[in-house]
Amino acid sequence: MAVSLDIAQKAAYPAATSAALASTVTTPVQDEKPSLIGLNREELGNALAAAGVPARQIRMRVNQLWHWLYVRGISDFSKMSNVSKDLRSKLEFAFTIARPEIVTEQISVDGTRKWLFRFPSRGAGKPVEIETVYIPEEDRGTLCISSQVGCTLTCTFCHTGTQKMVRNLTAEEILGQLMLAKDRLNDFPDADAPEGSLGASTSNRRRITNIVMMGMGEPLYNFGNVKKALLIASDGDGLSLSKRRITLSTSGVTPEIVRTGDEIGCMLAISLHAVNDELRNTLVPINKKYNLETLLQACRDYPGLSNAKRITFEYVMLKDVNDSLEDAKQLVQLLKGIPAKINLLPFNPWPGSPYECSDWEQIEEFADVVNRAGYASPIRTPRGRDIFAACGQLKSASERLRKSEREALEKAGSPAIL
Repeated sequence: MAVSLDIAQKAAYPAATSAALASTVTTPVQDEKPSLIGLNREELGNALAAAGVPARQIRMRVNQLWHWLYVRGISDFSKMSNVSKDLRSKLEFAFTIARPEIVTEQISVDGTRKWLFRFPSRGAGKPVEIETVYIPEEDRGTLCISSQVGCTLTCTFCHTGTQKMVRNLTAEEILGQLMLAKDRLNDFPDADAPEGSLGASTSNRRRITNIVMMGMGEPLYNFGNVKKALLIASDGDGLSLSKRRITLSTSGVTPEIVRTGDEIGCMLAISLHAVNDELRNTLVPINKKYNLETLLQACRDYPGLSNAKRITFEYVMLKDVNDSLEDAKQLVQLLKGIPAKINLLPFNPWPGSPYECSDWEQIEEFADVVNRAGYASPIRTPRGRDIFAACGQLKSASERLRKSEREALEKAGSPAIL
């Protein structure tokens, strides 16, 4: 594996990359065979039947494969030791369980990791790329997962919103981000640590304890694939993530909000960012279709909502735009009666962004107003800014970098890690 300074980003945003490392990781490109990753149990059974597995064995074989894929994290049929060689050969011939291709892996000075993953075109004309971020903290490790290639919402403070929408990710591709991150973090039990990954954990605690659908794209515009992936991620006989540790963030696709609670049952986060329709129409243009009144009613109707299952409202702090103390007071009134937590997000700049981050003192005064009203309002510490991994900064490198910059990065070469 090779490591080098990310020169292209350094040129684009010189203050941010002084200590960030970018590595190019070579993994096999997914072949064209259908993948077993992302199939629910019924679909997996149907796939095995099509491969010639006798009907009387289907249930047993589904349970075996489920364990190998999602508990042990195996990506090679030959390692499934309790499956007959004949069946392994049939599966190898008909299907794949390969991981996505890693284009780059970057490590921030604060330990945040960002991967650029490449997937087949699936009708998009050429292979597509998305970004996934891992944020390690003392009491948890959070993986920020993308749901789409690009985004249709054009939120004006968000870097991803400047990239055109290409296509939805499949359930396989959504789960693939989680599974490959677990590979790189050595987070599957008894797994062989891949080159360049973290070593074995010194405790029994998982490295990925939480996942958030807050990466590229609007998850509720890809509801079917997101639902399937999250139900597999929370399956107790597999990846076994608690639904209370899975958070789906939406900019306000209100028809799907109650459905999310009914059919997925995960935690909900709302990208709010403004306390009146006039400003939110600019910052989050989907508000023109689903205004604040409609959005907040959907939040009040969210299944299971209680003080133990609160909605998180995300509020990016933009200097002289939405950060006045009057805005804070209006925010409290707006959310009255909704069990909620309010995450205050210092704006993460990106080249060409039209906004500045609010002054820290102003953010703290804003938080004080919200806290005095009885709402938890943590100020989220920006993570991974130096590698463009912070909230609102994700954008696939193929879109972010000009062709000349990409060629310069490829020609630069890098020393190998010893």
